[in-house]
Amino acid sequence: MRWWKVAGLAGLAGVAATGVVIARGERKRRAYSPDEIRERLHARVAESAGPPEKSE
Repeated sequence: MRWWKVAGLAGLAGVAATGVVIARGERKRRAYSPDEIRERLHARVAESAGPPEKSE
């Protein structure tokens, strides 16, 4: 088999694998209701904000 055939097959396998990962993530995102998404976003913002800093 020539090197360009191997490179082409590897490229096709990479595109297929990427499509599978994207489709799986999209299904997971669409499984949430709007209220669940809102709650998760509020929790993430609260977590990233952390405790307020004291200023002296």
